[in-house]
Amino acid sequence: MVVLFDQGTPVPLRHFLPGHQVSTAYELGWSGLTNGDLLQQAESHGFELLVTTDRNLRYQQTLSSRRIAIVVLGCTSWPRISRVVSQVVAAVEGSKTNSYTEVPIPYGD
Repeated sequence: MVVLFDQGTPVPLRHFLPGHQVSTAYELGWSGLTNGDLLQQAESHGFELLVTTDRNLRYQQTLSSRRIAIVVLGCTSWPRISRVVSQVVAAVEGSKTNSYTEVPIPYGD
């Protein structure tokens, strides 16, 4: 799967997705794009999945017409995300065209 990490997505997560081609918005020079423009660019460049930490995305964008799947992480903190990385990987692996999945990230141990 061709995966795009949005701005807040911790880059170390890419090491847990070895079967996927992962790029970041930063690497592509897309850091300054608004959500709508980012989704448009991602789809037009063949990305199949966006991993983001923007939990407001579903309220700010009309996602029903999008082909790209979206996985939303509940925070930007890599130490917290790393404790539930198997759940994140499962959400990525289970994503389908036009799906939307939120992965809650617990605060404590």
